[in-house]
Amino acid sequence: MIRFENVSVRYEDDAEPTLRNVDLTVPEGELVLLVGPSGVGKSTLLGAVSGLVPHFTGGTLTGRVTVDGRDTRTHPPRELADLVGTVGQDPSAHFVTDTVEDELAYGMESLGLAPGVMRRRVEETLDLLGLAELRDRPIATLSGGQRQRVAIGSVLTPHPKVLVLDEPTSALDPSAAEDVLAVLQRLVHDLGTTVLLAEHRLERVVQYADQVLLLPEAVMGPPAEIMAVSPVHPPVVALGRVAGWDPLPLTVRDARRRAGGLKARLEGRAPAGPAGLLPHPAPSRNRGSAPDPGPQTPDGLENPARPAFEARGSGGGAPVSGPGAAPAPRGPGWSPGVGKGWGGGFSLFRRRRTHVTAPAATPLVLTEGLAVRRGRVEALRRIDLTVAPGETVALMGRNGAGKSTLLSTLVGMIEPTAGSVRVAGRAPHATDPRDLIRQVGLVPQEPRDLLYADTVVAECAAADADAGAEAGTCRALVEELLPGVADDTHPRDLSEGQRLALALAVVLTGRPPLLLLDEPTRGLDYAAKARLVTHLRTLAADGHAIVLATHDVELAAELAHRVVIVADGEVVADGPTAEVVVSSPAFSPQVAKILAPRPWLTVEQVEAAL
Repeated sequence: MIRFENVSVRYEDDAEPTLRNVDLTVPEGELVLLVGPSGVGKSTLLGAVSGLVPHFTGGTLTGRVTVDGRDTRTHPPRELADLVGTVGQDPSAHFVTDTVEDELAYGMESLGLAPGVMRRRVEETLDLLGLAELRDRPIATLSGGQRQRVAIGSVLTPHPKVLVLDEPTSALDPSAAEDVLAVLQRLVHDLGTTVLLAEHRLERVVQYADQVLLLPEAVMGPPAEIMAVSPVHPPVVALGRVAGWDPLPLTVRDARRRAGGLKARLEGRAPAGPAGLLPHPAPSRNRGSAPDPGPQTPDGLENPARPAFEARGSGGGAPVSGPGAAPAPRGPGWSPGVGKGWGGGFSLFRRRRTHVTAPAATPLVLTEGLAVRRGRVEALRRIDLTVAPGETVALMGRNGAGKSTLLSTLVGMIEPTAGSVRVAGRAPHATDPRDLIRQVGLVPQEPRDLLYADTVVAECAAADADAGAEAGTCRALVEELLPGVADDTHPRDLSEGQRLALALAVVLTGRPPLLLLDEPTRGLDYAAKARLVTHLRTLAADGHAIVLATHDVELAAELAHRVVIVADGEVVADGPTAEVVVSSPAFSPQVAKILAPRPWLTVEQVEAAL
């Protein structure tokens, strides 16, 4: 179906080609997963299949790419539109119409399909991707994950023979990602669709792949063979390497079947952080103060079978003392607990009792009864949240739950409809932005919203000047997060991961006391994510508070002291990371699923214990 014949691609002013001598064949009806570090050419290879490279992006392509017999050198993208459906890293750049239903129909209208066929396919796609309730919604009002599902649906409705998808699950919650991948697998198996998919969150997708293509080496083979040699691999593969399993597992189910010996080796040991930090009681969540008596049964009694662990940066906490000490206990409450629960009263969490003692230190973030209405949508309802200096909190929940709205409210972009919000004692929406920016920094889902200069070095120089930082501070952060980004590169020419690293560096340069991150790992490979985690741990140890909205359960496991789950604008669970995610089938990291019911969250913890 797809043939690369000695293909190389070099962009203008680049010293080296982005792709070099790629020679391979993708058979019809295969799902091929592209893996490799950020910036190795995954998006370029996908663009060569759709004809966007070089017709739209520029640069020089040598060799030959054919798709179902059509040469992409002589067939521009418009002449491949009936054959190849493409979704890029930025769904917002994909849309043509204003509403969800119109966007799903647009591609079919362009191809001249009959109205009856169009109506049937739109309905099928709305149901397949869980978009039926959004059919009349303006696209501009959707969350990032909802937009991503609409973008994917818009290329499914014309029924192309080839689908080219760049980071298709990066903004999706775990359940929505599973739904999308299940739809892709059905298209491959039932209709013989050929799918090329680039994705950094391999824990989500590797089990669906028929073949894996590793870049920059351009080596393609079965997933198990490629994962055995790949420098980027999901946690289940990393755990298999630590445990010495051969062959390496690719799925949680395979790993669980072989985990008996590993569980026995870990018996009697408790998770600790990278520095060997010991478990200690977790802080409580609500206002006021209360010492946390440790894991308890629903009756409030100690439960020795479920030790809490709060080792900083290791999935739930901070050291007992020192620069990264855990925040003071805060309040009578539940950990984790629920509001109304999900789906008509079903709840994965139950309240627990604590005992009230003396008041705690003033929190950096305090919201009480916070509510936000956006048009007809009640985006937030009765949000009570505290975040202390030095604490890292992960906001999780399905797409459209209100996570980004909460972050925007904390940074003053949205005025509350009811209730109150205080950041460092100030109401953000009523504070002069020039003053607020010294207290809180936000990295939005779309990093380009922060970038306006013509080169990376100019962007960094402006960030240094705005923050009053020493010259070169921002540029050093970019190099730390994602090495190899050239000074004279225009931000628009960076990959999504490189743009995100630049935006992160711009905000981190100011070292604000409160740092808000909205999907901070989109487009980042595992190595870049590890470097980001290291930097954020250092900031937390220095007393900075971090609130991140994420669908990356592995990131939450590695970094967060607490996890707050939001559903339909309400907080439905708030507690120490280990307690919340181990109890949740949707938000558990792979290690937690494999080693349950023990609260191990990361490969790092397991490796340290062994």
